[in-house]
Amino acid sequence: MAKLLQVPPKFLPPEWHIANKAQYSGAEAQRSRSERLVDESQRLVDEIEKTTQRTQSDVNKRIEQRLQEIKFWKEQLDEKLDQVAKETEVLLAFRTRLEKALEGCREPLFIAQQCLLNRERRVGIDLVHDEVDQELIKEVEVFQGVVALLERTLEQANEQIRLNRSAKYNLEKDLKDKFTALTIDDYCSSLTNNTPDIRYAQNVVKVEENSVSPEEWVDFSNVNVEKADKQRNNSLALRALIDRILSQTAGDMHKQNNTVNVAFRNRVKETKDAKSKLETHLAKVMEEISSQEKNMEALRKSILDKEGPAKVAQTRLETRTHRPNVELCREQVQCRLMREVREISHNIQRLQETLAQAQAELKGLLRRQLSLEEEIEVKSNSLYIDEVLCMQMRESIAICDF
Repeated sequence: MAKLLQVPPKFLPPEWHIANKAQYSGAEAQRSRSERLVDESQRLVDEIEKTTQRTQSDVNKRIEQRLQEIKFWKEQLDEKLDQVAKETEVLLAFRTRLEKALEGCREPLFIAQQCLLNRERRVGIDLVHDEVDQELIKEVEVFQGVVALLERTLEQANEQIRLNRSAKYNLEKDLKDKFTALTIDDYCSSLTNNTPDIRYAQNVVKVEENSVSPEEWVDFSNVNVEKADKQRNNSLALRALIDRILSQTAGDMHKQNNTVNVAFRNRVKETKDAKSKLETHLAKVMEEISSQEKNMEALRKSILDKEGPAKVAQTRLETRTHRPNVELCREQVQCRLMREVREISHNIQRLQETLAQAQAELKGLLRRQLSLEEEIEVKSNSLYIDEVLCMQMRESIAICDF
């Protein structure tokens, strides 16, 4: 008998219905879940789209605000840079005035010192510490003080110019960075979703180590502006000080220069008057020397003229000594002859004494002549030094308003 084939077990109809219902139910549940997911996905897409658009719009607005902030500070920096640059140029002009003023002081100072050295060449009694010497020494002190003050002020101006340039450099560097940032953010502002060169970038969502906070960013530019304002104000104050110093020093130098010139003129006049009086006295002394020489000649002649009468009287007396015996009488003739001899001898002695006095006076007059001539030469030397060497040299002094 043939072997029976094995067949799979058959399900019952109820099982078949249950199985179908299970499939229906599973399919419905799967479809329902899928529909919910589709709905949720659409809502998510819509929500994310709106969020993305809102976020991008907010970012665009913030970029615009940032651009305005950068432009504001750029304008501030530009304004301060222009002010500092102009102020530095003006201060450079003031420095040039200081340099010219300092150079202009050197020749007057040299001339004043040279005048003092020249006046040391006066001789005799004219080597006197007079008003001219006193005012010249004061003039040298004034000029030296002016030179020292101008040198210190010039150092201040150089330092202020350096500080101005430092502030200008900081402003320029800040402006350069602002311009770069403005260019970058302006480019970022122009980007849209359809811009051709947009791309993905790796590791962009991070905080750079060298980044600063908004407050630090504002403070940085604000400090640069404040420094620029401070240096500009300092520069303005220094210019005002330089103006006052140049005006005051020029006035002081003018005043002292005029005082010295007046003292020189007075001294020259005084010396000329003294020289004129000395020359007058010299002329009188010369005249008196001539008169005394004539007087001495007259005295010598008078003494010589007395030799004849003296010899006659003495010859008569000697001759009458030879009278004989009683004729050797002391009569009136004899007495008168004796008185005559004594009288002539006495008169000759008086004339000789007077001649000796005249000789002494002549020597005194000659010494006085030499002394007067020497003193006139001293005065001439002093006049040459003061009037020719010093006063003519001082005419080249040109003290201008600096």
